[in-house]
Amino acid sequence: MIETTISEAVEEFAAAPLQPAIPQPRTVLDLGIRKNLLQDLALKILHLEGEMTLLELAQHMRVSLSVMDEIFPALRREYCEVKGMVGNIHLVALTTMGRSRALELLANNQYVGPAPVTLADYTERVRAQSVRGAEVGPPDVALAFSHLVLSQPMLAQLGTAAVSGRAIFLYGPTGTGKTSIAEALPAIYHDSVWVPYAVEAQGQIIALYDPAVHRPTGEAVPRDHDTRWVQCRRPRVIAGGELTMDMLDLTLDRLTHCYLAPLQLKANNGVLIIDDFGRQRISPEELLNRWMVPLDRRADYLALGGGAKFEVPFDVLVVFATNLDPARLADEAFLRRIQNKIKVDPLTPSEFHEVFRACCQRHSLPYDDAVGEHVIELLRSEFQQPLRPCYPGDLINLVVSAARYEGTAPKLDRKTVTQACRNYFLHV
Repeated sequence: MIETTISEAVEEFAAAPLQPAIPQPRTVLDLGIRKNLLQDLALKILHLEGEMTLLELAQHMRVSLSVMDEIFPALRREYCEVKGMVGNIHLVALTTMGRSRALELLANNQYVGPAPVTLADYTERVRAQSVRGAEVGPPDVALAFSHLVLSQPMLAQLGTAAVSGRAIFLYGPTGTGKTSIAEALPAIYHDSVWVPYAVEAQGQIIALYDPAVHRPTGEAVPRDHDTRWVQCRRPRVIAGGELTMDMLDLTLDRLTHCYLAPLQLKANNGVLIIDDFGRQRISPEELLNRWMVPLDRRADYLALGGGAKFEVPFDVLVVFATNLDPARLADEAFLRRIQNKIKVDPLTPSEFHEVFRACCQRHSLPYDDAVGEHVIELLRSEFQQPLRPCYPGDLINLVVSAARYEGTAPKLDRKTVTQACRNYFLHV
């Protein structure tokens, strides 16, 4: 496959269409969050930020000023005092008792971000913007994979899998581009989704928004929008050999004492890629057993520290990419739940030339079909290798490195590619 990064490919796309704005709640009842939780969050923020106007505090919590006016009287009775006015808005600070109470709260939980959304609101939103409901057609698929060399049958398989929203097994020999294909899958979707900063479940706040995963569209939203939600492109989460069972459950951060969302929760409404499946720090059986029910029922169950469990949506296009035999990794019951099984084979000679030509263009090197044929002959005869799409880019890198070492301009000819092949492959 041509080694264009997924970020470069996605940047070429048009701006993601806006989802309908979420109206900003005007009362605590509209928020659905307990008043005590909101008051505790306000105390922690005031302790860390110092004096603030009620408007600044509301903006920090991402709630309306009317909600802040509703919870402030109770805070003022014991924990807050008015220090003045900025226009017609109170400037407030903590009292001695308020600072003491804030320290108690921070010792228990240091979350000081936007107010959470309810689990019910989150579930409803995820279902409304399901990955299964995304509009995907042949032009979207062609554009998403335009930086790769894929056959039309392969593109049709990938497009069908994306429309189904069901798990995909990408399998085949090593070096055939399975990871590149998996990483490009999210670019099929051209719409956007709403992602909350945090979710409240059974009185606990779970931090969900992750800047490393969630990519804001940057589009303007109405002023009366609920800013506890961020408009993002559909997320892409990748887990490889570092994956452990702990990463699939709620994590209580030791420093902040906050619950952090697991990978599949961050990936909701998007794509979760399990790369090099079968080589994780947990066995395939453990992982498959963990996700047997979520893949089937589109719902997962998470547990808090005290053991209380609750249901969350599992609206994820899971992609398993492996060079191992799927039949040895999973039993028939699990494979039945993965309805999209796509084999990625080595390239044909014409496809190999196409990849080689594109890689040369990236390095500003002229491409000679005769040199490409020479490489194909070397791979088949001397090194007994299939035409893997990773080879052209790797071999060109070696040619360029050799030229830089010798202080000459890189040149792609029979001599330089032969030397690159002999450096690259094992001699048998």
